[in-house]
Amino acid sequence: MSRVIRIAAAQMGPIPKREARAETLCRLIALLEKAAERGAKLAVFPELALTTFFPRWLMDGDILDSYFEYSMPNPNVQPLFDRAKELGIGFYIGYAEMSPEGQRFNSSILVSPEGEIIGKYRKVHLPGSVEPREGALYQQLEKRYFEYGDMGFPVTHAGPSLDEAIIGMLICNDRRWPEAWRCLAMQGMELLCVGYNSAAYDPNGGDTESAELRTFHAQLVVQANAYMNACWAVAVAKAGSEDGSGLIGGSCIVDPNGCIVVETKTLEDEVIVADCDLDLCQQGKSKMFNFEAHRRPQWYSLITEQTGVVIRK
Repeated sequence: MSRVIRIAAAQMGPIPKREARAETLCRLIALLEKAAERGAKLAVFPELALTTFFPRWLMDGDILDSYFEYSMPNPNVQPLFDRAKELGIGFYIGYAEMSPEGQRFNSSILVSPEGEIIGKYRKVHLPGSVEPREGALYQQLEKRYFEYGDMGFPVTHAGPSLDEAIIGMLICNDRRWPEAWRCLAMQGMELLCVGYNSAAYDPNGGDTESAELRTFHAQLVVQANAYMNACWAVAVAKAGSEDGSGLIGGSCIVDPNGCIVVETKTLEDEVIVADCDLDLCQQGKSKMFNFEAHRRPQWYSLITEQTGVVIRK
């Protein structure tokens, strides 16, 4: 019997700095309701879905702290949890986490249709820089505001309301690193959820990457890695122009063959859904990407022994 979950990618349009947190929460709940109306049992929201992408701004003190969640759930987001439980729909959401120890992480959680947090992840591959780039209109300061994730790449074994799916989570830049996908796939991952806020321009100051090229790359890495790890993947953007800073869209749901099943058409709040048959993962997992039969890890040591390129003669 097929294990089919209807999943929604809940793309968000821009969240400007001036937008009140309560207004953003109302948008999230509206997207959740649309997903539930279309029969989805899981909705995937973007990275940092509760706020604007604040790492583009140089800030500190109370202003910086105001973008972080000190617990999850908390009174500000409890209505989202309550509405999800009422509707019987789970969700993935990215947010800025302040840990009890005072550490800052770019995090995501997975919430069951029963309203319980069943999984958590902290972003490992932080882009950008610690120090701001002189003269740049917009910054990429994730390395300044966040610590590197310290949880590795855990999977979540969801309950019967999500067909016992084995679910992995990544955040934005993580999706570009095949090592992250493989670590999850080695634990049997069947579904990958990833939210992102990806610039529609080169955040490092170059001028060779257009929004179209960056959108192509965003979808390419999801398609390739879904195929190479025989899993479904749901990649969801915060898109559009946030205070003049462009973000790509291209939210999509990809099957284990690497094919885009459905994708968004706008740079605004938009819900797309797909019926994801988890048993389709078995074709790849038992044949081309049968890890037990075909992997040769004794030759992969360079992946963990070094970071930069070393040219050996």
